[in-house]
Amino acid sequence: VVVATLPRRRHLVGPHPAVQRRAACKRKTWLRRQPIVVEGLTHHLNCAMSDKAPFWKRKSLAEMSRAEWESLCDGCGRCCLHKLRDEETDALAYTEVACRLLDLHSCQCSDYAGRKKRVPDCVKLTPKKLAAIDWLPPSCAYRMVAEGRDLAWWHPLVSGDPETVHRAGVSVRGRAVDERHAGALEDHVVRWPGMMPRKVKAP
Repeated sequence: VVVATLPRRRHLVGPHPAVQRRAACKRKTWLRRQPIVVEGLTHHLNCAMSDKAPFWKRKSLAEMSRAEWESLCDGCGRCCLHKLRDEETDALAYTEVACRLLDLHSCQCSDYAGRKKRVPDCVKLTPKKLAAIDWLPPSCAYRMVAEGRDLAWWHPLVSGDPETVHRAGVSVRGRAVDERHAGALEDHVVRWPGMMPRKVKAP
């Protein structure tokens, strides 16, 4: 809400009728330029602005509907890459090796509904689990919203196009390796999945 500072009213002093008429004229002009204040208008304007704001700016992750929660995924596929954890230092390492259910072109799970049966260690992300997870990439929409950041221009919810996440170089398309052909995960340790993509300008 933008609050404009109105000019101070001038109080003209003098008994002369002409001076009083000029003062009255100035007061009328000043009053005509004042914004009309209606009780509760600011509240209604704030509500209207809030209603127009996208859901990820109005709601916490826990408040989102199931459809809103699912749509928050930008489809980059980075979370479907295998990670390694050092048993001694607990250090995390990302690999370029993708889960066997990940379609390497669309970057979507090929059996999303049945993924837990086919891949038992697949993590079903929830707002509660999110707080304890340290391996989501910094570009992940769930992580960005949880940290109070806005979605990037490439996110389909912002661009309206599911291909922007690929054109921006954010997804794993053309970079991931199928786990069925990868061999030892230790041979595929990379840094890029755990890094924020290079700043790319919106087209």
